[in-house]
Amino acid sequence: MKIKNILAVALVSTTIMATSCRSHYEMTGLERTRILIDNRYDSGINEEDNNFMRPYKQKVDSMMSPVVGQLAHYMYADWPESPLSDLLSDVLVWAGKKYNEQPDFGVYNIGGIRAALAEGDVTVGDVLELAPFENKICFVTMTGKDVMELFDQMAMQLGQGVSHEVKLTISKKGKLIEALVSGKPVDLDRAYRIVTLDYVAQGNDKMAAFKMKTDVNSPQDEQNNIRYIIMDYFREKMAQGKKVSQQIEGRINIVE
Repeated sequence: MKIKNILAVALVSTTIMATSCRSHYEMTGLERTRILIDNRYDSGINEEDNNFMRPYKQKVDSMMSPVVGQLAHYMYADWPESPLSDLLSDVLVWAGKKYNEQPDFGVYNIGGIRAALAEGDVTVGDVLELAPFENKICFVTMTGKDVMELFDQMAMQLGQGVSHEVKLTISKKGKLIEALVSGKPVDLDRAYRIVTLDYVAQGNDKMAAFKMKTDVNSPQDEQNNIRYIIMDYFREKMAQGKKVSQQIEGRINIVE
């Protein structure tokens, strides 16, 4: 009996302790404020901090400031089509020669373009801001039927980045009306070679049709990162004495 009593007391004590240790919180109010970050903080320069950061800043600047090319005008990315999404899609096709590839067209996801480019010098840092991810170039093969599904998925998003070989006509409700590749309707029985980013080729950014891909060529070495391919394109143009320019061509047409 004593043992039972002792066990009972111990159980009650444990329950009480467990209950007392459990914290119970309730929100009684919510306040918020805005902190404006502007040039007022520039006056409070700490020279000791500056001295500490200076060698690191010099190292970063030396890596980011080299000029890789020049732009003839400001370029931005936007739906359904924009100068920068057009340009980068064309750059992917241009890169095919390095990989012994002859893609029929290129696809660059607009959501992956993370910065605009200003007129004038384009630096390494500018390209890193533009393409900050570790995406690699990727060549795939798709049937005409799957290509049409891909274009349907682009239509539902009211556009994506496509190279100059592609022309899509889309309704305002996101319905694909017409799709041309190199001026011809898509041949459902033909195999098309497409160049894109490995991230997109996995079926991301609502382009699941890419999951039907075959014959994948996607080297994963660092030099195959999209940012380096973009830099190589700009350097080639700069070596030719050319400023990079790209106007909207009507690759994606939205109609009633």
